[in-house]
Amino acid sequence: MAAVDSRLAKENHRPLKNRTKESVDYPFLFLVLLLLSVGLAMLYSASYAQSEYDTGYAISTKYLQKQAVCAAIGLIAMFFFSRIPVKFWYRLAWPLYGLSILLLLSVLVIGEEVNGARRWISLAGIQFQPSEVAKFTMILLFARLTRSFGQDAKQFRFGVLGFGGALMGILVPLGLEKHLSAILLMGMVAVVMMYVAGTSPKWLMAGAGAAVVFVALYITFMGYAGDRVSAWLHPELDPGDTGYQILQSLYAIGSGGLFGLGYGKSRQKYLYLPFQYNDYIFAICCEELGLVGALAIIVLFAATIFRGYWIALNARDRFSTVLAAGLVTLIAVQTILNLCVVTNLLPSTGIALPFFSYGGTALAVNLGEMGIVLHISRYRNQRKIQEDSL
Repeated sequence: MAAVDSRLAKENHRPLKNRTKESVDYPFLFLVLLLLSVGLAMLYSASYAQSEYDTGYAISTKYLQKQAVCAAIGLIAMFFFSRIPVKFWYRLAWPLYGLSILLLLSVLVIGEEVNGARRWISLAGIQFQPSEVAKFTMILLFARLTRSFGQDAKQFRFGVLGFGGALMGILVPLGLEKHLSAILLMGMVAVVMMYVAGTSPKWLMAGAGAAVVFVALYITFMGYAGDRVSAWLHPELDPGDTGYQILQSLYAIGSGGLFGLGYGKSRQKYLYLPFQYNDYIFAICCEELGLVGALAIIVLFAATIFRGYWIALNARDRFSTVLAAGLVTLIAVQTILNLCVVTNLLPSTGIALPFFSYGGTALAVNLGEMGIVLHISRYRNQRKIQEDSL
């Protein structure tokens, strides 16, 4: 036993350059790049009518150009993050968490209002949404806490109060912003990560019940959220106002049929369907590519998510496993919620479709996060250890 411990200790403290000889996981890299490519192609198709209208029919690529710039920034971030050791992120967990809270609070003071919501900060003429960074820092901190708590995560003090306190530090500022979609998203991701960390399922079930009560109260006292629920249940009762977007989305999906109208031939994108290049871009995908194309996109997302979980399960240490699982879960939950909203299985939440919806901050952050998963994949075939030296 002593010889085994000695061998593990030597391997654990082996210089990093001798432990990263493996390349990144190419299947996962290919899937991410394919998602990005298809997403940019569909964004152009879904946005060019709106772009021409907004620019007096002078430019058809206004939104594609901005998205392409952010995609390039995200790809650069993905490349560099794929080479940064996880101990770097481990040490930055608390500082980034504190910075995220400050950014979220600053939105309440200097934030810009867009479409009735104050969630953006303008930096050098570029709109920046702090909540996108907050999602990452919450996952990062949860991964660090998971490693710090270890087996103690099964206890209420650590598994519930510890994680819950860290989560509330992010959710409270979001609540002040009335950013319900981000609250729901982060709450769902947090539950998955707490389960992976070892929190007792009974406490998670109790937390889920409390979340349902919170959402019910939130909807009751926030009129705009209540209108969304009413429109979700009966969009046909107000087709010209609250139910308009849902009905137009369903028209787009239904008119696509089995094989679609053809790429670029959507009718609903001609200013009938609001936010056709953002939250409801999947409706345009269904209209142009049909059921077959929509299923292909869903399969592509599923393959990327399952490959990401495979990387997490084969990570070298506990921190890397939970970090990768959290980042992949973020993509998974966003995708599921967006598809459910577009098909009217859930009320409108304002959650975008990763890699497809227009939004530079989200795209760049998502690609950077995938770079971290790619770095973790470099250790997929090495001996797994309980705790790595961080």
